[in-house]
Amino acid sequence: MEAVQKDHWYLVVLILLLFLKVSVPQKDAVSTVHLEEGMVLSCLCPWTGNLSMVSWTKVPDKNPLAVFHPEYGVALSHHYYERVEFLRTTPMDGSISMRNVTHQDIGIYQCSVQTFPRGSWTRTIQVEDLDEPPEEETTDLPSDDVIEMDAEQNNNLTISCNHEHNGTVYQVIVEKMPHGQPWTIIGVCKVVDGDLVVEDYSDRGRVSCAHSLDVSLQLTDVVEEDKGFYRCSFSTDAGMQTTTVLLTVPTPGGISLSLYMMYVYIAAGGAVLVLLIVIITLTVRHRKKNRRVEYRVKLHPHHIQPNYYENVPMIRRTRTAEMGHCSVYVNLQTKSQVSAL
Repeated sequence: MEAVQKDHWYLVVLILLLFLKVSVPQKDAVSTVHLEEGMVLSCLCPWTGNLSMVSWTKVPDKNPLAVFHPEYGVALSHHYYERVEFLRTTPMDGSISMRNVTHQDIGIYQCSVQTFPRGSWTRTIQVEDLDEPPEEETTDLPSDDVIEMDAEQNNNLTISCNHEHNGTVYQVIVEKMPHGQPWTIIGVCKVVDGDLVVEDYSDRGRVSCAHSLDVSLQLTDVVEEDKGFYRCSFSTDAGMQTTTVLLTVPTPGGISLSLYMMYVYIAAGGAVLVLLIVIITLTVRHRKKNRRVEYRVKLHPHHIQPNYYENVPMIRRTRTAEMGHCSVYVNLQTKSQVSAL
């Protein structure tokens, strides 16, 4: 009985050890792949067994971009639809190839192979660009000169970036920075072996390039979300040169920044004009008053007497004048009348 119990515990311990060995995923070393058309991200499981599923994810995204299942087939994310293909060179191969690559494909990829009975095996691949793309920018506002543009909602707008300096241009990167968010690449134009290559991954517009690498972004049916900073970075033999545009999209019933500043300038100019009119009016009145006083002094410099009758009523002055022309009668007493008294 005791021997049976010991064998039972040995079997339990063996199953637990096997389960722990299977549940712990095995990892391979990180490998590096250069960004290029048709690049292959290798994910070949080193052991034998039965493959249950292969899934690819891109850091830091949690949703898989490509999944392979032996029974249900292949499922691809819409960003990688018709761009990713599983190679399946061997039964345990989860490698993929990628075409129509852009700068957005730069990053870290993880491949997870689920097998039976040994469990999962993962591999990490970092895709880099030989052209050394610019590092991720912060949300700091641009320090160079900014061109202000206004756009009305539901209208079309074209943002142009022209290279105005002498020198050879090798590449132009078009970026957008919404308010409070970091810069994101929305287009790249470059010359490869004499041919013009345009990478357009803007959700709200269409990036087009000329052979001179002058860039334009065409926005159709502008919405409020299109406002923000747009930047064109020219890589030239003289260094990096940038053109920054601030796009303002006022809400219905509101006013744009430039229109608001125009109203401020008009109000300030009107206030200055009113102040000048008041000053000129007071100055003219003061001069007229001084001229009247000077005229009176020149007319009678020594014989100007105060007019005492200036405030006397007209009735009193009229009666006084009439008394000067009338006879005055007085009753005088005789001597007899005086003696009788």
